[in-house]
Amino acid sequence: MNNFFIISNRMKDPDFEFGGKVRDYLVSRGASCTEAFGDPDGKQVAPEKTDLIIVLGGDGTMLKAADDNAGGRVPLLGINLGQLGYMAEIEKEGWKEALDSVLSGDYEIEERMMLEGRSARTGETMEALNDIVITRAGKLQVVGIDVYVNGQFLNRYEADGIIVSTPTGSTAYNLSAGGPIVEPQARLILMTPICAHTLNTRTIIFSPNDTIEMEIGAARTGKQAEVDADFDGDYHSVRMKTGERMRIRVSAKTTRILRVKRLSFLEVLHRKMSV
Repeated sequence: MNNFFIISNRMKDPDFEFGGKVRDYLVSRGASCTEAFGDPDGKQVAPEKTDLIIVLGGDGTMLKAADDNAGGRVPLLGINLGQLGYMAEIEKEGWKEALDSVLSGDYEIEERMMLEGRSARTGETMEALNDIVITRAGKLQVVGIDVYVNGQFLNRYEADGIIVSTPTGSTAYNLSAGGPIVEPQARLILMTPICAHTLNTRTIIFSPNDTIEMEIGAARTGKQAEVDADFDGDYHSVRMKTGERMRIRVSAKTTRILRVKRLSFLEVLHRKMSV
């Protein structure tokens, strides 16, 4: 690898001081670097012939980079500038050793599955590396959501919402909502209700070949309900109303994550959860 694209989180590296160190170090080793340090809300797409996208920030910055470069074959390497990062595996203190490993070819690349969500009303299709979350919009109220799997009715959930997650996203909102942690290279779909109004609702795990459809029910008052379908947090959002459906399945696109450490997932998990 010799051509690098650096994306730095402006909140955590406001003057591009750390990003500049990374760039200068790579250039001193004979590499070519391009930096993205502009509008954080704008797209930061890697130029052609980029070998690796280096993301300086945390998991949120990694998600943004994955979204901006979805479907591309350029892998991402995350250097964690925050407090806790599962996708950004390199800690700030070890960045030089990590880049040395990359330059010497001592690394491995993981293919992470993504989800595809399609609005039945608009036909718009979007991808998510972590999760697609359907939650109430506006005032505090219970949302009724009818769930269908491969065209067959599964259940009606009365809850604050539902999280549909990839294995990569199992350590994100899914974990906070009581869902299980899954090895990130697994291929499966997790569905976790958020604060469901029942005593026996748990996460359901589906095959990567399954298609999940969610239909928004009416509010308890009988009035039209409104919800938001959020993709990887607030990077994309679709407003939905009573009677509308969202179809969710595994995307044909993937995100490639470069790893330079030979740590198992359990070792990484132990390190992160011991912080």
